[in-house]
Amino acid sequence: MNKKITIIGVPLDLGADRRGVDMGPAAIRYAGVVERLTGMGFEIKDAGDIQVNRPHAFTETENHKYLDEVVDANNLLAEAVSREMADGRFPLVLGGDHAIALGTVAGVTSHVPNLGVIWFDAHGDLNTGETSPSGNIHGMPLAASLGYGHQRLVQIGGRTPKLKPENVVIIGARDLDAGERELIKRIGMKVYTMHEIDKLGMARVMEEAIAHVSMNTDGVHLSLDLDGLDPHDAPGVGTPVIGGISYREGHLAMEMLADADVLVSAEFVEVNPILDQQNMTARVAVALMSSAFGDKLL
Repeated sequence: MNKKITIIGVPLDLGADRRGVDMGPAAIRYAGVVERLTGMGFEIKDAGDIQVNRPHAFTETENHKYLDEVVDANNLLAEAVSREMADGRFPLVLGGDHAIALGTVAGVTSHVPNLGVIWFDAHGDLNTGETSPSGNIHGMPLAASLGYGHQRLVQIGGRTPKLKPENVVIIGARDLDAGERELIKRIGMKVYTMHEIDKLGMARVMEEAIAHVSMNTDGVHLSLDLDGLDPHDAPGVGTPVIGGISYREGHLAMEMLADADVLVSAEFVEVNPILDQQNMTARVAVALMSSAFGDKLL
């Protein structure tokens, strides 16, 4: 694994239209991410936070809330991620809401065009303006990265589509909108819902998922939404859904990713300190990161 990691914070809450998640990068830093990874032998560079413009009034464009601000922030993020990868570094992006995946994926695919993606999430994030019940862009980044949705989201980073459906796996889904279910079936995307995790076990799910996203790709991106975990283990998220991945299952998944040594980039998103308990969710995020980067008991 690349021993040079650059941390990039994105204090964006406009994609979720719920305050608090913009403080996620600060909460994760406070939980000791730099110290934890440095102690594991990684060379850490903290590049600070992407600038996010905050509107003075609510804006909505064709069922896309705060479209201008979300696009601007993600274009800056795409440039930052691309710059760090060009310098031979591993981008570790801290959210912020899941809309930031638009910029992360854009930046990574400028260097790894044939990218595999593991998307840990309770939700599909496969809505478009036509299917979204809320207009919240944090429910749209995977669709846009696949080339579906508003052209300003699809065109972030200047390349579309950025991902192929056969190179993406969603893990932990348990709350999908009707339009998302239709798109999944239409494009044949691989999804492991909580039903499959319960039935097969996380070890088999990860074996299959890693094999799937590694086949015919040049690297794998991890996009981990903390609401993929059960709210009992990660309470500080904006859209909790009961019955999720357990703390131990999450660690097993990250440990297996580390063993596979396929990751070229990662993002951890949707930590909302306002909704958290004593920074518990940020501490869980840091613990999962350490497992994804190869931390072991023995």
